[in-house]
Amino acid sequence: MSLLSTHGLTARYGDFQALFGIDIAIEEGQSVALVGANGAGKSTLLRSICGLQPVASQQVRLDGQPIGGKGADQLVRLGIALVPEGRRLFPSLSIEENLLIGASSRRPGPWSLERIYGLFPVLKERKKVPATSLSGGQQQMVAIGRALMSNPRLLLCDEISLGLAPVVVKDVYAILPQVLAEGTAVMVVEQDIGQAIRFAETLHCLCEGRVVLSGKSDQVDREKIHQAYFGL
Repeated sequence: MSLLSTHGLTARYGDFQALFGIDIAIEEGQSVALVGANGAGKSTLLRSICGLQPVASQQVRLDGQPIGGKGADQLVRLGIALVPEGRRLFPSLSIEENLLIGASSRRPGPWSLERIYGLFPVLKERKKVPATSLSGGQQQMVAIGRALMSNPRLLLCDEISLGLAPVVVKDVYAILPQVLAEGTAVMVVEQDIGQAIRFAETLHCLCEGRVVLSGKSDQVDREKIHQAYFGL
């Protein structure tokens, strides 16, 4: 049984249909990448999984049990955490206060404040300063740390490399193997095909709300990925 699966998943924004019959599965401890152009439906898929987008109950399942339509707070307690696009930190709170918010679900697991500081030492050095006073890369570290503080079984990362310098992107992705080593599955939304292939064992390409290509990242032909990416 898969950790999480979607079944004919559809999503709408009013009269606009953003997703059409998405069927994917994520296994325990698996690394997965979603690629596709802007507007392909990648972020909507993550939002549908983590309770921020209304979907039918049976269209999303955790351990085989329907969870579609549950609230985001319920899903955090069940072990699904999102690192949102743009980070969305609380500007009035310090780094440490932002991190501690992630622990509000009180799920047991390996991630604690000290472990997050071990993962990102720069955050410990500046833990009392406002989180939004940090560089973009450091803010992304706070956003990832906040999500990990909920001790998720599945970590969803939406465009974590967006707007960051290549060297910072490399540093951010370097910590994800440690997350996977704890048995947490990680799904990333990524526009950089090369980065997606380097990170993930499984890749799904979305185009206009549909999965148009899936496979093991090291086995899918790059030319086919480019064609699927642009709907050619």
